[in-house]
Amino acid sequence: MGQALWFASRATGLVTLPLLTLSVVLGVIGAARFATPRWPRFTLAALHRNVALLTLLFLVVHVASAVIDPYAKIGWLDTVLPFVSVYQPFWLGLGAIAMDLVLATALTSMARSRITPRTWRAVHWAGYACWPVAVVHGLGIGGADSSLSWVIALNVLCAIAVLAALLWRLRRQPHPDLTARRSATVGGR
Repeated sequence: MGQALWFASRATGLVTLPLLTLSVVLGVIGAARFATPRWPRFTLAALHRNVALLTLLFLVVHVASAVIDPYAKIGWLDTVLPFVSVYQPFWLGLGAIAMDLVLATALTSMARSRITPRTWRAVHWAGYACWPVAVVHGLGIGGADSSLSWVIALNVLCAIAVLAALLWRLRRQPHPDLTARRSATVGGR
């Protein structure tokens, strides 16, 4: 296999970043209850879910190719337990944290009808931490690839997209049903 697994791991990691970014952006926009007649909320929610699943698929290939590649001697446990790997423990540990957050978000989303909305929301809020941790993981473990101009540009564009979505959401007026629900919660205690 030679370097094929190494290239597969790097490539899928670099594809996972914009997919994760798009998933975060869609989640932020969807949480603000964005909708238009041509772009209803259910469409946005379906797109968010499908992009998140595609992100998870690329993440699994990224991790599997890194583990199967004999060069770094990364074990399966290293991918979920942070900072225990013999290969670049800090940077790989950040990747393990990001993976754990992605898995927790995916699992709670699949179990959403069986858990409380508060639990689901808390895990999804924790999932926001996944994105910056994943970016730092990629920059730190990427080696010489991290200094390539197109990789830097990819990271910058992803950061701009997430920051723009967050700023848009912070500046947006709350949706009327969200305001009503918050009032009911505060008044009902």
